Amino acid sequence: MSSSTLRKPATRKDVARLAGVSETIVSYVLNNNRYVAQDKRERVLQAVKQLQYRPNNIARALRGKRSGHILFIADNIADEHFGRIIREMEQLAYDRGYLISLTASRNDPDFVSQIISRQVDGIVISSVSLEERYVLELVDSGVPVVLLMNREYSDEIDGRAGRVYTGIQRGMEDAVRLLQERGRRSIVYIDRVSRRGHFSSMDDMRYSGFCNEMQRSGLPFSAENIMTGYPNEEALFEGLCSRLRLGMRIDGLVGRNDNLACLSLAALHQCGFSVPKDVSVIGFNNSRIAACTQPGLTSVEINRPEVARAILAMLDRMFAGQAPGKIRIDTRIIHRGSV
Repeated sequence: MSSSTLRKPATRKDVARLAGVSETIVSYVLNNNRYVAQDKRERVLQAVKQLQYRPNNIARALRGKRSGHILFIADNIADEHFGRIIREMEQLAYDRGYLISLTASRNDPDFVSQIISRQVDGIVISSVSLEERYVLELVDSGVPVVLLMNREYSDEIDGRAGRVYTGIQRGMEDAVRLLQERGRRSIVYIDRVSRRGHFSSMDDMRYSGFCNEMQRSGLPFSAENIMTGYPNEEALFEGLCSRLRLGMRIDGLVGRNDNLACLSLAALHQCGFSVPKDVSVIGFNNSRIAACTQPGLTSVEINRPEVARAILAMLDRMFAGQAPGKIRIDTRIIHRGSV
């Protein structure tokens, strides 16, 4: 292939020419630090997408524009799981000169604008509720973005953001298989609660892992196997108790996380079920509470130290102008008395 046929990386000047604006306007849009009329902003973002423009991160660093700040976006910042990942990351990032902050995701254009305006050096997203259009806006801003893959994204994001697969889909499949090995056939999945109606669908890897393995294993499977649609944990507890008292068939249960699995343990005990004699229960994340229940809660553990190393290694590559790539990490099941 001759050098004349190789496609050169798009420049800011190319973006300005295609959008019909000045390079200064392009800079304002990408940095989100000045007001730009909506029509011009949309033309710039469309040109960025069409040209697959990515700012030169090395040049940015040489201009002294590194903030030393990595932002982690999560659905539930009160969840122990994210705090423990941040702790693992912080120990490694501090020596690199970075500080990490954690914020809750919000489906709001102003939320994205505020993030871009702060000119963080990198963004980590672990959210099933943050709409893809907002993820794309963050990617289009030129800031290196790493996705902790707990959901599927469209091809528009492929190759433009780093992807760390934490093994949650296979971990959920392993949980269903373990219950099947224990002779359980009427297995129920406890989905997340949401006041805003953000419940799971098949692009959610925990949910799809459960559904796919139930079907692949030939186990009885229908909407009755999913507990979903509840606005809070109190409503979920009452809903589960109501279904148990009405004779719901159940001999195995998987919680989306350990908190929901523990809530289910309480509901089962209140309704006269013995764990694991009548029902086997598995949680997810292997949080500290899993070792404190009676019986102890069997749980799928995510390799948080390895996840932290993978995130920072991927950000380092992106800071150096290299392609982000993908990293896959395995989970394991921590066995306790609930199975």
